Order: sequence, then C-alpha cells, then structure tokens
Amino acid sequence: MTDHTSGAHSAARGIESLAVHAGQAFDPTTGAVIPPVHFSTTYAQDGIGGLRGGYEYGRSGNPTRTALETQLAALEGGRHGISFASGLAAEDALLRSVLTPGDEVLLGDDVYGGTYRLIARVLGPWGVKLRVVDMSDLGAVAAALEERPARILWVETPSNPLLRITDIAGLAALGHAVGALVVVDNTFASPALQRPLSLGADVVVHSTTKYLGGHSDVVGGALVLDDDTVAEGARFLQFAAGAVSGPLDAWLTTRGIKTLPLRMQRHSESAQAIAEHLEGSGRVARVYYPGLASHPGHELAARQMTRFGGIVSLALEDAASARRFAESTRLFQLAESLGGVESLVNYPDAMTHASVRGTALAVPEEVVRLSVGIESVDDLLADVDGALAKL
Repeated sequence: MTDHTSGAHSAARGIESLAVHAGQAFDPTTGAVIPPVHFSTTYAQDGIGGLRGGYEYGRSGNPTRTALETQLAALEGGRHGISFASGLAAEDALLRSVLTPGDEVLLGDDVYGGTYRLIARVLGPWGVKLRVVDMSDLGAVAAALEERPARILWVETPSNPLLRITDIAGLAALGHAVGALVVVDNTFASPALQRPLSLGADVVVHSTTKYLGGHSDVVGGALVLDDDTVAEGARFLQFAAGAVSGPLDAWLTTRGIKTLPLRMQRHSESAQAIAEHLEGSGRVARVYYPGLASHPGHELAARQMTRFGGIVSLALEDAASARRFAESTRLFQLAESLGGVESLVNYPDAMTHASVRGTALAVPEEVVRLSVGIESVDDLLADVDGALAKL
C-alpha cells in the first residue's frame, strides 16, 4: 500500500505533532491540506496486475484506511497499524491468526466482557482454552505460567472497569520467557498516555470507538505491532474474513485522533478532580482511579503513564444505590461505551459486563463507571453531588 509519510510526518516527534501529521500528507493533485476520502471500491490497473500504489479492491486496501493505519502506527511507535471495523473484529483477527485448537489464552480477570465472550464462547468451541488471573499480580501470573504455559497473555491496563494497573514490562518478561505473545489493550489510556510496545508488549489492541475516535460517532478497532509475521497473519485473516473499516469510518477516526492529546489532557484533569472530590466526600464506599495516592497501582501508573486517564469507577453501599446513582445523573448520560467528549455513566453489571455475570470476571454489583468528558468540571461535580444526594 502507499506510504502516506510526508515531510511533516518525518519531522514530527512529539505525540501532538504525530497526531496531526502522521499519514496526513497534503493531496498532491490539488494541494488540499486535508487528504480526500476515497470511497471507490475498486481501482483501475495499468495492465493486468499493474496496481497503482498497491490498491486493487476496497477490502484489501483503501488510501483513507492506509492513512489511518500510518497514523495509528506512528502514535503507538509500531511498524504496523491495522484498522478494523470494530475493536472485537481486531481482537478476533489477532486471536484466530495466532491460535490453533489446543492453545491457551491467559486473560486478565478484569477486562471488557466482550473480550471474554469472544474467547470463551466463540473460540472456546473451536478448541481454544482460557484461564483468568489477576494480571496486576505478577506473582500470580508467574505461578499460572509455571503450572501451564500459555500462547497469549492478554491484559488491559488500566483495566475495565476496576482500573487495576499492570506492570507491562514485568508482564512482558514473564510472557516472553515462556514464548507467549503479550497483548495489551490500550483503549483506556490511549497512546497519548501510554505506549505498551516501548515497555515490551508485542501487540497493542484498541477499540478506536473510544478515545481515539473520541466523539461517539464511529465504531472501529485497531492492532499495532512490530512483528512482521504476526502482522501478515492478521492482515490475511482480515482480508479473508472482511472485517475492514470503511473509508468514512477511517476518516472520522483520523479526524478524532488529531485532537487526542488535548482531549486526554482534559479528560485526565477533570477525572482527577472528580476522583479526589468523591474520595473526600465520605458518601461513597470506594473510588477507583489510578491518579489517587490511595490506589494500589498509583506509583506504577505514574511510571508507565503520562497522565491517569478519564475513567473513574466508584463503589456505593449496595447494588440498589449504584443503580439509583446511575439513573440520577443529568450531564453524565446513562449509556454504554466511553471515551467521547460527552460524559457517560454506566452500570457495568447489567450493561457492558453483563456477559460475564457468574464468572471470575463478574463486576461487583455496587460499582458504577464514569467516563469523564470535556464539559465544565464544576458542572460535572455538581451533577455527581446531585446524584449522590438522591441516594
């Protein structure tokens, strides 16, 4: 595919510059600063097999998608970026291209319910095995690997929704010692706050629907990695199964990424203020936020992240209180997902993590998750206080 590297991209080093310029060379025909969106499904050839820029058919490649993939790879510091129709499509392509029946995935016990569902209920009947462990406890991971090696170690850090922090470098060392592929879901942090490949991870996974897109208007997913063989396998499966992002979806994601560092700064600052306010209020049982000194992973998060992110989870007195709180906010809209400019409140047990009820990944019924947007933090604090007052 065409390399969208430009002079501006080559000169860029900081994450803010890469977000704006990587994959975004001006149009050579018109000079348009914003590259056009390529909607064509097929491409004229200069003779049979004479492909222009490597493009032949929309499923195998599209210039707008290539531009996004260049942008993604630059942000995460990887050699290969691959854009998918959704985060789960990205996960599926990676898993099916790497695993064979009988292989095992060692999965964090606090991850997105859809990831567990995909491995346990879709790949499980195909013969893929699954174990779960607290990935933030490297001793527990080492013990699990000593008991039986795994083909893949899969972790979210910060995790969803309890915001556990895992030592990526330490996990990578354990995984590589047994020949495992170490995969980090970086959706909550985004490359603006954390770059797992630089800490030893093999593959980074994203739901680009969340912070990368950032505006709750486009569904997508991505893989970023260095390994040529793993990348080739994932690309082949994507081509063979067809889970590609469309050109408009790719373009919307690219547009969102250009403001990613600025948005993540605001998300993080407001989330920190809300977490501190909740912790000091005396009206919640527990606040989960890695920016708090009371968080068990605070010091580790401070070392491997530049900021602490925009997600705050809280435990209330009981399930009834949690449900009442989630249904009482006004600016925090009750909805699935996270990472948009608007603030959302979610009740994981019955919403995003309903698929893992009754499993080792079940979320406590008293937990509520806040996705802190970019609104006035004073308004958000007042909204939280108003919901607490109704308990």
